[in-house]
Amino acid sequence: MIAGGLLSIVEDFGRFGLNDKGITNSGVMDEYAYIILNKLLRNPPNTNCIEITLGGLKLEVDDTCAIAVSGADANFSINSKKGDIWKTHNLKKGDLLEFGFAKKGARIYLGVKGGFDIKQELGSNSVTIKENIGTNLKSGDKLKFLDNSFDGYNICLKKEFIPSYEDNLTLRVILGYQENYFDEEQIESFFNQAYKISSQNNRMGYRLESKPIKCKIDGIISEGISFGAIQIPKDGQPIILLKDRQTIGGYPKIGSVLPIDCFKLSQLKAGNFINFKPISLEDAQAKMLKFKQLIP
Repeated sequence: MIAGGLLSIVEDFGRFGLNDKGITNSGVMDEYAYIILNKLLRNPPNTNCIEITLGGLKLEVDDTCAIAVSGADANFSINSKKGDIWKTHNLKKGDLLEFGFAKKGARIYLGVKGGFDIKQELGSNSVTIKENIGTNLKSGDKLKFLDNSFDGYNICLKKEFIPSYEDNLTLRVILGYQENYFDEEQIESFFNQAYKISSQNNRMGYRLESKPIKCKIDGIISEGISFGAIQIPKDGQPIILLKDRQTIGGYPKIGSVLPIDCFKLSQLKAGNFINFKPISLEDAQAKMLKFKQLIP
């Protein structure tokens, strides 16, 4: 590896069943891009990959292999020639892969046929930065892969399935039992204003900037936090909690973002805007079931 970029880490779907020990799920931020990546490579669904935040990764190939790239467009090139994303590529020893910085979207996914040869920790290859599980990739690191076959892969995703990463996004929200801590005026305000994504956004969560949302109470007894939960801290600026979120928290939660919308959210950058709209639990379950059918 010649350059690790701003943040390049190995991820899979994450680790589960460890929240009682204070260990969060982690895992890829954009599951859609990850699922398609492994489908292109005909890998098992939970095969690991590299998640590249914004770009800057540069690496040299040590052996023949097949790769695929999905997610944000970051001027990906092979031997200084533009490479297509949402597509497989056959590489040979000495080939140079480079990723510029994302123009649309924020996270790029690089996978290899068979996956990378990395020992799992607590049942997963996912890096969790705040818990110091796994290692951020840096210059000089070497990643072995499990399959060096060179079988002429040439598979690309149909255009109608390639997502368009916009600067504005509407997120669907399931209101929860703590909505009673917010009066009707505040809930109406929550759903009828635009929110700017602040510079304080990372794999733990996205902090938003808006007209403050006021809560009737100062806090709650700390409890478990779900993926996509929207906390309202004392300053009234919502925080959407994501893959590396803390396992418990004591801020009231007005609701939870539909998980598939969280995957889209992870492709937004600071300065982009979002809106919220409500969705029923029944509709949310139906949409999640349809998404999960992508996984064989």
